[in-house]
Amino acid sequence: MPVKKPASGELEGIETASRDELQALQLQRLQWTLRHAYDNVAHYRAAFDAAGVRPDDLRTLDDLARFPFTVKTDLRDHYPFGMFAVPRERVVRIHASSGTTGRPTVVGYTAKDIDTWATVMARSIRAAGGRAGDIVHVAYGYGLFTGGLGAHYGAEKLGCTVIPMSGGMTERQVQLIVDFKPDIIMVTPSYMLAITEEMERQRVDPRQTSLRIGIFGAEPWTPAMRQAIEAKLDIDAIDIYGLSEIMGPGVAQECIETKDGLTIWEDHFYPEIVDPHTGAVVAEGER
Repeated sequence: MPVKKPASGELEGIETASRDELQALQLQRLQWTLRHAYDNVAHYRAAFDAAGVRPDDLRTLDDLARFPFTVKTDLRDHYPFGMFAVPRERVVRIHASSGTTGRPTVVGYTAKDIDTWATVMARSIRAAGGRAGDIVHVAYGYGLFTGGLGAHYGAEKLGCTVIPMSGGMTERQVQLIVDFKPDIIMVTPSYMLAITEEMERQRVDPRQTSLRIGIFGAEPWTPAMRQAIEAKLDIDAIDIYGLSEIMGPGVAQECIETKDGLTIWEDHFYPEIVDPHTGAVVAEGER
């Protein structure tokens, strides 16, 4: 299928910034974040003190390795609002995990957080080939799960028309795809296959719908699943990644031009690869 490459001026400046410019911004934002957490969250003040570090000790990006990890038990032990770094009254939305393996992990968002989230989601949809004016069928679940609303706000921010379908009601999913003719669907890959089966049951040819792009996440999927989805629907199947603990979907996104793996939006998320046994940062190229 023809791929729409970004037009001149369409990308955000940070997407074409030099590595030096990006790292300078990362250091500035990490310094602010560590200070904000230390000053406003009792858990982080205690954890930093126990590790013998202070926010001002982050002078270079390499210094981050001196600071303690946040683990899921920290979030559960301070359920529901003990990890918030602003007064609860400034939190405009709450999301949470399902809690199937223990207490739910709770995430609070300020209005600025929601805008940042929408911005990186808009960037992700554009990287997947979406453009302003496209119709986006969102079949991720809405509610405490971050998928539906994350996709919804990002698509609106990009200038798309959103169909807030949510999950379930598979027969109606097919009806609205046929009737509303969306360009893009955002959904889990396994549920996309279920929708495809329903299309075939209704004698709708999956390869003849209006869909041209699928943005799939919220569960692991394989190259074989990608090939099956693309073959069945004649679309480009693109990967998206996120996790509620650090925002939701939009942490990283695959680009339609290459479909060769996820690009982390490093102006907002700083990745480290660590040895799972020691917690030490490993060198580039190591497992």
